[in-house]
Amino acid sequence: MLTTEENEILTRVGPDTPMGRMMRRFWFPICTSAQLPEPDSDPLRTSLLGENLVVFRDSDGQVGVLEELCMHRGVSLALGRVEKGGIRCLYHGWKFAADGTILDTPNHCNARFRQRMKAPAFPVREAGGLVWTYIGPKDQQPPFPHYAFLDGPAEHRAVIRLNTPANYLQLFEGGVDSSHVGILHSNQANPTWMDDEFTARDDEDFNPGALASGDNAPTLDVEDTAFGFHYVAKRQGPPAADGSATHSVRITPAILPVTRIIPAPAFQFFVFEVPQSDTVTSTYIIAHGPKPIDRAEIIRIMGLKEPFWNDEDCDFRATWADGLGQDRSRMTTSWTGFDGIEQEDAVLAISMGPILDRSKEHMVAADRAVIHLRARLLESVRHHEEGHDPIAHGIDLTHVRSLPDTVIAADDHWRDLVPGNVDAGAITTAETAQS
Repeated sequence: MLTTEENEILTRVGPDTPMGRMMRRFWFPICTSAQLPEPDSDPLRTSLLGENLVVFRDSDGQVGVLEELCMHRGVSLALGRVEKGGIRCLYHGWKFAADGTILDTPNHCNARFRQRMKAPAFPVREAGGLVWTYIGPKDQQPPFPHYAFLDGPAEHRAVIRLNTPANYLQLFEGGVDSSHVGILHSNQANPTWMDDEFTARDDEDFNPGALASGDNAPTLDVEDTAFGFHYVAKRQGPPAADGSATHSVRITPAILPVTRIIPAPAFQFFVFEVPQSDTVTSTYIIAHGPKPIDRAEIIRIMGLKEPFWNDEDCDFRATWADGLGQDRSRMTTSWTGFDGIEQEDAVLAISMGPILDRSKEHMVAADRAVIHLRARLLESVRHHEEGHDPIAHGIDLTHVRSLPDTVIAADDHWRDLVPGNVDAGAITTAETAQS
């Protein structure tokens, strides 16, 4: 249980809040590359940490991230024309390059005026099927983070975005809550749940809900790392050949401030819960592995389909007007009356309300990783408010991994299975010092 004050610190992300100041020290995805499919395609209106932005791809393919409102008279640039190397405001024709350079001011033909100023623009990197930006202090810009999914061919990666009307922490907490996997996601975790049996799901190696045990009350061990923490969910495993006890272990890293890695048998699911505002979250799901992956299959197993979601605007549309879209007539064969892992996660986060009051909770041992996530985020905020870099700032994430269900002897060390998590450190001493 949190105090009301702690809950406010954790959930408010605007520029004048402790969490907002801390989060602004990191690079975040702002959209997918697919949302800007070609040079001079339509601009994208979006937001990040409570700030309204416009994202566009210029005639040379370069992406720009600008403040949404034109610096001249405050009209939205999301209505503008993207053409001939920049984005042009409809009101008076002021035109801006991707880096904010003023290219044209038709109602004020003074070149020196244009050269004196630039539109508010932010650093941009395009990598891994995502467009990334940094909106924090210019003199504290960190090195660009490196995740495993940035490497390898594009066909080994599937990128999905959905925008959910709920605070980021409600979604992030679900991602570090291993005990809900075998319950909420029963249809993906255990296809024979309706017969009160457990049958391991082994037909989909891209299924992040696949469990090897029907134990829904795992024991959790948590260990702090340079990037935040990772934890293991230990479920009862089958007896070893000599009759000794075993554990089925599943390891999940929580990378502060908004990222986790969820395991599937053959893939890693990198999930970013990026706050658009206090009450809207853009979830970016990147499935990545050593072989080609079918994006349509990932969308299917996530339950991302009409009327809940489409691949154009990426908005998740469940509302209480129709019971959040639940089909209760199917609940003899569908545990939830919903379809798919992300659909279920998003619907339950929405059901909590825009920002959950955590002062009324009653936590149990299976919630240990959720409790630790809150503690580490509060620790990072305090650290930053005291003038230090936040947790995970400037950390090399290349070798950080999750681990799908793996049977080990009861006295084996689970940390040895993810050495990259334990060894993660600063990208380089020089780069970290410059940040």
